[in-house]
Amino acid sequence: MSAPLTPPAPLPVERLATRCDPAALGIETSAQLPELDVARLHGRAVDAIRLGLDIRAEGYNLFVLGDPGSGRHELVRRLLEDTRGRGDAPADWCYAWNFANAAQPRLLRLPCGRGPALRDDLARFVEELVPAIGAVFESEEHRNRIEALQEEAKTREESALRSLGDEAQKLGVALLRTPHGFAFLPMKDEGSTLTQEEFEQLPEARQHELGEHIRALHERLHRLMGDFPRWRHELQNRIRDAGREAIRATVTHMVDELKARHADLPEVCAHLDAVLADVVASGESLRATPHADEDSETLTYTGSISVQRYLVNLLVANPADGTRPMVYEDHPTLQNLVGRIDHLVHMGTLVSNFTLIRAGALHRANGGFLVLDALKLLSQPFAWEGLKRALKSARLRIESLSELIGVTGSVQLEPEPMPLELKVVLIGDRLTYYLLGRYDPEFAALFRINADMESEIERSADNTAAYACLLATLARRAGLPPLSAPALARLIEHAARLAADAERLSARTQPLDDRLREAAHFALAAGAARIECEHVDAAIAAHRRRHERIRLGHLDQILRGQWLIDTAGSHVGQVNGLAVVPLGEDSFAHPQRITATVRAGAGEVIDIEREVKLGGPIHSKGVLILSAFLAARFGWMLPLSLKASLVFEQSYGGVEGDSASLAELVALLSALSGVAVKQSLAVTGSVNQFGVVQPVGGINEKIEGFFDLCAVRGLDGRQGVLIPRANVCHLMLRDDVVEAVRAGRFAVWAVADADEAVELLTGVAAGVPDEQGRMAAGSMSRRVVEGLRKLARMQREFARRGHEDDADAAGHRGRPHAS
Repeated sequence: MSAPLTPPAPLPVERLATRCDPAALGIETSAQLPELDVARLHGRAVDAIRLGLDIRAEGYNLFVLGDPGSGRHELVRRLLEDTRGRGDAPADWCYAWNFANAAQPRLLRLPCGRGPALRDDLARFVEELVPAIGAVFESEEHRNRIEALQEEAKTREESALRSLGDEAQKLGVALLRTPHGFAFLPMKDEGSTLTQEEFEQLPEARQHELGEHIRALHERLHRLMGDFPRWRHELQNRIRDAGREAIRATVTHMVDELKARHADLPEVCAHLDAVLADVVASGESLRATPHADEDSETLTYTGSISVQRYLVNLLVANPADGTRPMVYEDHPTLQNLVGRIDHLVHMGTLVSNFTLIRAGALHRANGGFLVLDALKLLSQPFAWEGLKRALKSARLRIESLSELIGVTGSVQLEPEPMPLELKVVLIGDRLTYYLLGRYDPEFAALFRINADMESEIERSADNTAAYACLLATLARRAGLPPLSAPALARLIEHAARLAADAERLSARTQPLDDRLREAAHFALAAGAARIECEHVDAAIAAHRRRHERIRLGHLDQILRGQWLIDTAGSHVGQVNGLAVVPLGEDSFAHPQRITATVRAGAGEVIDIEREVKLGGPIHSKGVLILSAFLAARFGWMLPLSLKASLVFEQSYGGVEGDSASLAELVALLSALSGVAVKQSLAVTGSVNQFGVVQPVGGINEKIEGFFDLCAVRGLDGRQGVLIPRANVCHLMLRDDVVEAVRAGRFAVWAVADADEAVELLTGVAAGVPDEQGRMAAGSMSRRVVEGLRKLARMQREFARRGHEDDADAAGHRGRPHAS
């Protein structure tokens, strides 16, 4: 027979928490430590970001993956600051009036730093234009020319009338001007006109002759009256041409000055030529243009003519030193990304023009870098699709939501699209990245570089020293007092606790930065010149206290007997498991009673949590695995004639995870063997089909959760927790737990397989089969086999009695009945 296994000894105190020796840091305060960039912790991600920034090919945008609080934004900002001074200088961009089609404003590209100069030059040009035009038309030279033209036209009309009158006199007819117009009357020889009576006394032939002359003269006068409007229109054209010539002479000089300042920009010079042509064509009508700005935005569709159209709308202005822009858009709606066109209400109508075009984040970042939060971007309607359209086409077209959803009923401006060349950096978590890669086929082609930041780093001597420099840097940049060496060591230990691994340090700097600031508060309140270890402890304790309301509520329910948990005595089929409750940035654990019952059946293990749909798939998998372990160990000896039930008692929410499968297995073995389980111990761990105990998460919280309950009820040295041996490297327990273990009032055991756990929890040797398959007498395995045999006998006897009852019933049915 095999000798029973010897239960493992409790873990020594040194294994419960890996301390950081302040003396190993080699300093007195953090003021002696050099600066350390957070990029030191994320070498892989830094290399990926730099690669993505250096490659200029299409689609090499970046997605930075990392945990919240890991310094993702700060790392990206610092790397972009180092990069933005290199590369091609960005352009300035202006929208200008399109003289060919006002509904399609033109886009002007200028070298960086030149946009404000053009804007200001044209603003001064517009400011000086109306007075200059007014001066032209009010000048004596222009007035004399206009008067001469008008006098010429008047003389022409009068000469034509005089000529007609002279010809009429030769024919004996006078041309008279009356209040109602011109009239022709017969004349006497001395020049006076005939009265009606005198005309009737003339010979009939003379009357007929004069009548013919008057009719002919009327026709000529009618033709002449028809020529007068044409002559006057010609006069207006000549006056207009004179005004244009005068304007051209004045404005050409002004435009030439502008062209001289921008002679190296052909596109701008061409636009200035168009401005000059439009000013000359508009002529005197510009004199009546109001110079007030309140009407300058309502010019496009109102029909009015305004000098404001000669301005430019400076959409993007970059520094003259060529530094590439770095834009972080915190609210990435579609309009905030691609820009918008504002409208004003004018006489009940929505109107707009090129001066109301507003830049979006993509405009401002063009030529540089745009940083966006992935979740914020994806939560905005149409924003993700709008960003992809711009990146795929490399052209930025201003889109409105009303166009996209098809509810606009007015004429819209269509500004010329902007050529787009920039790097987009999305910052998000890993789940978002992988979901986009799976469900959006265009994502991988647009974001070819992923920079995956570390969640934790190895706790080596070099990394510990570097981590101390990082903490010193965080304190220095925040303007906090220096930290003593013990304070630094305590924060390094806390970083290991945040990583849930004594051999790792958390790369999430935000929680450490928070504790630093809170420790600085306690130091200043105590009047200390530097942050000491007790101030860090106070900050950590304050943080724990802020998040322990629900934990204390659970503990109170147990102490009041509302939640049934035993920490003393023994019970068959009942084990104290441990459950972790995540609460935002914190979590806690509490003991959970797990029970098992058995009866005769067909080898089925019922997971009650799964039956009522409270158990998740991983938990259900754990129960099936322990069922397989039970069948593999005992099923080859005899049929498993049992039906067992497993349940988390007083569990009213979902149950997920397999970390309780070891506890469930022990409860099931206890129910089969009739051996009681110690209630002073709690257990966590998962098992595989061979009974090997596997590591689980939240190990520190689980131990502390059971310790807190035992401490309140009174520690007597018999309480403790069983954990998987593979979890020992994760232990970073609180000081009070470590001290209780040191004093022998609490214990932590590490088990490698289910047999070790059984022996610790029951005090009975597990017992393994020998070469002939026999179990040691009195062992747990032997008792389980006896329990299974008992169930099998019960099932066979029940089946035999059932057959006999069936036979008796059949014989009874075959006898004749007496009448």
